Amino acid sequence: MPNYIVTVATGSQFYAGTNSYINLTLVGTEGCSKKILLDKYFYNDFEKGEVDSYDITVEQNLGEIELVKIIKEKYWTQDDWYCKYIALKTPAGDYIEFPCFRWIVDDKEVVLRNGQACLPQNEKSSTMRLHRGKELESKQKTYRWMELTPGFPKSIDAKTYEELPEEIQFECEKESHFKLNFIQATVNLGINQFMNMFQSSWSSLSDFEQIFWTIKNSASEYLMQNWKEDLNFGYQFLNGCNPVIIQKCTQIPEKFPVTHEMVAVSLERDLTLEEELKAGNIYLADYEILDGIPPNGTDPDTVQYLAAPMCLFYKNSKNKILPIAIQLSQTPGEESPIFLPSDDTNDWLLAKMWVKSSDFQVHQAISHLLRTHLISEVFGIAMYRQLSAAHPISKLLLPHVRFTVAINAKARDKLISEEGVFDKALSSGGGGHVQLVQKALKKFTYKSLCFPESIKARGVEDLPNYFYRDDGNQVWDVVKRFVSEVVGIYYTSDKTVQKDEEIQAFVKDVCSSGMQDFDYCEFPKSLQTREQLIEYLTVVIFTASAQHAAINFGQFDWYSWIPNAPCTMRKPPPTKKGKVDMNFIMECLPDHGRSCLVLATVWTLSQFQENELFLGMYPDEHFIEKPVRVAQETFRKELSEVSKSIKNRNEGKHMQYCYLCPEKIPNSVAI
Repeated sequence: MPNYIVTVATGSQFYAGTNSYINLTLVGTEGCSKKILLDKYFYNDFEKGEVDSYDITVEQNLGEIELVKIIKEKYWTQDDWYCKYIALKTPAGDYIEFPCFRWIVDDKEVVLRNGQACLPQNEKSSTMRLHRGKELESKQKTYRWMELTPGFPKSIDAKTYEELPEEIQFECEKESHFKLNFIQATVNLGINQFMNMFQSSWSSLSDFEQIFWTIKNSASEYLMQNWKEDLNFGYQFLNGCNPVIIQKCTQIPEKFPVTHEMVAVSLERDLTLEEELKAGNIYLADYEILDGIPPNGTDPDTVQYLAAPMCLFYKNSKNKILPIAIQLSQTPGEESPIFLPSDDTNDWLLAKMWVKSSDFQVHQAISHLLRTHLISEVFGIAMYRQLSAAHPISKLLLPHVRFTVAINAKARDKLISEEGVFDKALSSGGGGHVQLVQKALKKFTYKSLCFPESIKARGVEDLPNYFYRDDGNQVWDVVKRFVSEVVGIYYTSDKTVQKDEEIQAFVKDVCSSGMQDFDYCEFPKSLQTREQLIEYLTVVIFTASAQHAAINFGQFDWYSWIPNAPCTMRKPPPTKKGKVDMNFIMECLPDHGRSCLVLATVWTLSQFQENELFLGMYPDEHFIEKPVRVAQETFRKELSEVSKSIKNRNEGKHMQYCYLCPEKIPNSVAI
C-alpha cells in the first residue's frame, strides 16, 4: 500500500498552536484517501513554531496528488490554528508543498492545492478547475462590497472590525500592540494631565514644550527650533508629510492677484515676476478643494475655522524654495489681503500657520486616507474576490494588502467615525472631512497613482532638493522591474493577459465595484497588454508600500510641534493686516485637549509595528517556483542599493529624508 510522509508546519505567532484534532484527506488524479487523523504526540502536536511529520499509508494508488483537505475538529474547546504549509513526500520520492499561511478556525474544511502558481486558462485537470471555481465562489460570498459612505470608494461589507473575515483580522500580537500604542503615547509623552482640557488655551508658544519635552527625535527637535523660518516652511512642501501639493506655476491665477511690486523684495535674480514665471522659478500650493467645506463645530464656544489658501513659492538663486505671498481665501479683495514676508512678523507667521493648518486637513483626508488607505482596500477586496490562491498575481499582491482592511476598519471606528479623532480635534471634522473625501474623489484618476505621471502632471520634474520625488522614482523603478520579472515568468504574450479571466475580473471589480464606475477616475476595466498589467500591479504595490510610507511615517516629525501645522484654528482668518499680536495667535491655535489628542495620534501612527515586514520581505513563501525566488532576491538587492544611496545622500544633513528608504517602507498599509 502506498506510503506518504506528511509534514505539517505551524506558525510562530501568539496562540498559533492548537489542541484540536487535525484530519487530512489526500485527493489525487486516481482517487481520494479516507480521512486520516494526524496524531503522534497526543496533545503536543501542532505546537507554536513546530514542524511535525507523520507516516501515513493509504489503501489505493491515488495518482498525482492535486489537493489536500484539512478538517480541524475541536478536542475540548474551540481554538484557532495557524497552518503555514503541509508538505508531502510521495511513494515515488517527490516532494510537494501545499502553502496555507492562514488561520484555520471553527470546524471547517480547508482545501489546499499545491504551491505551483497557475493561470486559470492553464488548468488541465477538471478537478482543479472545479476547485478553483468553488474557491472563488466562496470568496465572493465572504468578501462583499458595501457603500458605507456615499461618494467614497466602496469598502468591505462589515460595519465593525469584529465582522471582518477572521483570516484578515490582525494577528494576536499586532492587535495587542495596536491597542497599547495610544495608551503608551499618552504616558511616554507625559500628556495625560492635558488630554481633557478642551477650550483651554496655551499661554505662549513656549508652553507647547510642556507636551514636547520628552521627545527624543532629532527631526522634531530641529523643527521646533527652526519652524518659523521661511526656508523650513518651503522645505516641508517638498519633503514633509504632504509633499504632493506643490506644483509649477507658469501664470499667476486671476484669483490670486500677486504683482511684481508686492514680491520684488523677495526676488533675487534681477528679473520681473513675469520673467521668473517664464524661467520656471515660481511654484504654487493651492487649497481650492477646501473652499466651501464646512468647519467643525456649531456651538459658538467650540466653533473652529477652515480656510482655502493659496501660497506662492520662489526658487531662489541657491535653489531653495521660499514662500513669497499668501492669500487665505479663493476670493481676492479688501477682506482677503495678500500677506508677504515684508509684512509685520505676526501677520506673516499667522498666514503661514493657516497654510499649514489647511495642508494638515488635506493631508489627512485626501493624501493619506483616500489615496493610500481607501484605494488600497479597494485593490485588496477585489484581489480576494477575483483571484484564486493559485493565481501568481494573488501570490504577488497578498503581502501588499496584509492587514489593510483590518486597519481601515479600526480607522472607521476610531478616527473618522462620529466622535472619532477627526471630529474631536480637526477643523475639518464634524462632517467636513467626509465632504472633503467626496470632493477629492471627483478629481481622483488612475494615472495620478502612477508616480512618474503624478510628478509630471505637477511640473516638478526638475525642482531641486525634492527628495520625495528622487527617492520615489528610484523605488518605483525597482518595484516595476520586479513586477516585470514576475509577469514575464507567467505571461508569455499580450494574449495571455487577455485570456486571463481572473485578472480581467480583478481589474473590472476595482473599477466597477470599488470605484463605482466613476468615469472621471478613468480606472481601466480591462488590460490588453503585459505592459498595462505591469503598470497596474506597480501602482498597487507602490501605493500600499512606498506612497503610504511617504505620507504616514513623518507625521510625528512634522506634526508633534503643534504650532508648525495646527490641526485646527479657533479664530477666523485675518481680514486686515496689522491687527495680529501674539495673544491673538495663541487664541487661534489648538487648545490643550486637541493638541494632546493629535500628538498622541500622530505618535501612534508613526510607529512601526512589532515584527514589521518591510518592502522585499516575504517570509510566507507563497511562490515555490525558483525563477520567482530569484526575482525576489534581485528585488531585495536592488532595494538595498537604493537604501545605501539614500543614506549616503542624507549623511551630514540636519533634516534627513528617510521615509522612502526601502528598509523603512512596510509592505502594506497596516497602520
